[in-house]
Amino acid sequence: QVQFVESGGGLVQPGGSLRLSCEASGISIIAFAMAWYRQLPGKQREFVARVGAVAKHYADFVKDRFTISRDNDKNTVFLEMNSLEPEDTGVYYCNTGANQRSWGQATQVTVSS
Repeated sequence: QVQFVESGGGLVQPGGSLRLSCEASGISIIAFAMAWYRQLPGKQREFVARVGAVAKHYADFVKDRFTISRDNDKNTVFLEMNSLEPEDTGVYYCNTGANQRSWGQATQVTVSS
């Protein structure tokens, strides 16, 4: 059974930083492009960033603030988020970049002063 366990969220002031982690089990992420998604309050889940073997792709709203990375040996994906804005407040998930598996419980990110 494929599972994703997201962590690293929290409360941060505008302009602050967080580093999210996503540990996968039941799947070897080296075989897949991996991605982060988010769901803002009252909105549908949306794409944030994707990392393949080398290439990375980001949603326009990231604006060079976030960096996605992967550690295949640890079966873990990361999202470094800088210059956070209140509009980034929401729950963050990871999953494969396509043909998504079951969603994890996500990690809450709250950006507020």
